[in-house]
Amino acid sequence: MNAARTLATARRVLRQLAHDPRTIALLLLVPVLLLVLLYYVFDADRRSFDSIGASLLGIFPLVTMFLVTSIATLRERTSGTLERLLSMPLGKADLILGYALAFGALATVQASVATGVAVWLLDLDFAGSPWLLLLIALLDALLGTALGLFVSAFAASEFQVVQFMPAMIFPQILLCGLFAPRDSMQPALEAISNVLPMSYAVDGMTEVLRNADATGDFVRDAVIVAGSAFLVLFLGAATLRRRTV
Repeated sequence: MNAARTLATARRVLRQLAHDPRTIALLLLVPVLLLVLLYYVFDADRRSFDSIGASLLGIFPLVTMFLVTSIATLRERTSGTLERLLSMPLGKADLILGYALAFGALATVQASVATGVAVWLLDLDFAGSPWLLLLIALLDALLGTALGLFVSAFAASEFQVVQFMPAMIFPQILLCGLFAPRDSMQPALEAISNVLPMSYAVDGMTEVLRNADATGDFVRDAVIVAGSAFLVLFLGAATLRRRTV
C-alpha cells in the first residue's frame, strides 16, 4: 500500500463529488430532514422520539451513504475508470482505501451534521455523551460506505443498485430491534439479527440513550460495527479486477 497513491485517489473522488451538488444535498440534508419529520410525527410523545430518534440517527447515515457510495462507485466501474486505474501502478488496497477515505470524510460531515441537529436543535434527550452518539453515527455511516463499495461490484446499472436496498438494508432495519426487542422475536429471526451489524448499531445508540458513561456493551457494539465495516471493505477490495465491465 502506498500512502501517496491512496491520498491521490481520495482527492480525485472528492473533486468529482464536489461537482455534484445533488449528491452533497442527499448526503447532508436528507438525514436531517427525516429526523425533523420524525420530531413532528412524535410531537405529542417526546419519549418515543427520544427512543426511536436515537436509533434512526444511526440508520439514516448508513442508508444514505450506502446509496451514494454504491452509485458513485458503480459509475467508476461501468465507465472504465477503475479498469484504467488498475492498469497503472496502483494497488487494490490503495484504490479501495482511497475511496473509503473520500466517502469516509463525507460520512464524518454527514454524521456530525445529523447528530448536531438532533442534539441541539431537536433537543434529543439521552443520558450519555453526545460524542458517543456521534461515534456510533459515524461508524454506521462508514459501514454504509463499505457496503456501498461492496455492492457496486454486483450491479450493472444504477437501477440494480437500488434493487439491492430490499436485499441488504431493509431486512436489517426490520430485525435490528427498532420495531420490537430482538429477544422477543422468533428464535430463528433473533439468530439472524445477532449477526447483522445494524443490530449492534441500534444497540449502541440505545446504550448511549440509557447510560451516562460508555458501558462494556457500548464498546462491544462499536467494535462490532467498526469490524464489520473493515471486513466489508476487504471483501470490496477482493471484487476489484482488471476488467470492470
